[in-house]
Amino acid sequence: MEKEMASIEENCTWSLVDLPHGCQAIGLKWVYKVKRDENGAMANSSKHAIYTRRNGEAQLVVGVYVDDLVIIGASCDDIKQFKKEMADAFKMSNLGLLRYYLGIEVRQSAGGTSISQGAYAAKILERSGMAGCNPCQVQMATRLKLSKRSTEPLVDATAYRSIVGSLRYLVNTRPDLAFVVGYVSHFLEESRKDHLTAVKQILHYVAETKSWGLRYERKKEEQVQLTGFNDSDFAGDVDARKSTTGVIFFLANSPITWQSMKQKVVAQSNYEAEYIVAANAACQGVWLARVLAEVHGSALSVLMLRVDNKSAIALIKNLVLHRHSKHIEVKYHLVRESVEKGQINVEFIKSEEQLGDVLTKSLGKVKFHEFRAKIGLVDVRGKHSKAQEEIVVNGSLARAPPPALFA
Repeated sequence: MEKEMASIEENCTWSLVDLPHGCQAIGLKWVYKVKRDENGAMANSSKHAIYTRRNGEAQLVVGVYVDDLVIIGASCDDIKQFKKEMADAFKMSNLGLLRYYLGIEVRQSAGGTSISQGAYAAKILERSGMAGCNPCQVQMATRLKLSKRSTEPLVDATAYRSIVGSLRYLVNTRPDLAFVVGYVSHFLEESRKDHLTAVKQILHYVAETKSWGLRYERKKEEQVQLTGFNDSDFAGDVDARKSTTGVIFFLANSPITWQSMKQKVVAQSNYEAEYIVAANAACQGVWLARVLAEVHGSALSVLMLRVDNKSAIALIKNLVLHRHSKHIEVKYHLVRESVEKGQINVEFIKSEEQLGDVLTKSLGKVKFHEFRAKIGLVDVRGKHSKAQEEIVVNGSLARAPPPALFA
């Protein structure tokens, strides 16, 4: 902490002043020294933690989290120049090739990049006393339903919350855990034995797949397609009878963001639940398309949204069906407006091909493993181990320079 404070004072990140009379202190807010470009415009108006710089056809992208930077570029010279400029302006450390960031392990090769949280998963198992447990092939029993009205004995709520909270961070690289971790999070207030049993099965599954993560292949495509899959589990919550929302977005066949959560309103039918999910996906997708356009410096691309309910698609595209939707909250009709403006293209997909299924319900072993593979999860230390990856030489790769991290 003392080193952090010394660095903050040396870099003039803030100035200490007396608290004005009648005012209260608020939480710490980081203020970046350079937020705008030479024309005074915000570097990225959609995502303030992402900054871009172009030098001809070469582009530099910088991601900022508090006082850590991740730099991605196609030119080694541009990366070195940016490092020098930052080192001249601020006191910082150059950690070189990105390998570990906020608990996420990064492996890079000329063929692509993989991310995982194997070390973090091992720590979760150790802290929960499950380090030597038997592995399990699925994270939850098929069609398992848990209730807040359970009569099972109470368990240690503090330990339960600690395990579930740790698992929630593991979801950052594990979309296959998003639904089950969200499901057991419903019982944080009053945790019982059957709830803890479900959590332990998740830990058994983590023990089996702790070296698994996501693989992003390097591809040369002039125009990449942003595609979203969304699904719902109608009235999946046996207590509040609310449905579950599942949304996952892919960019060039690789997952970039996913969400599994209980809907805030009670849907009266399956297609209404699907309509609400599509509205949530539209909000997220339009924002993602805007961020990508700003980063790439290109025009907004049309989002492809895949829905497996024809009634929901008809409700989105046909405004005549007012009597079926007049009771739905106004904010969920954004998806209609987005379709009318041409920002979104809604496409029907068969239920057996709906990848959002893995984010809304517990599936059988065969189907779960099939969908897990389709959303891009692999064993990063097996199939994509160091022996099989191309070796990084002198801090650079054979084809394109990798990201570098400052801390």
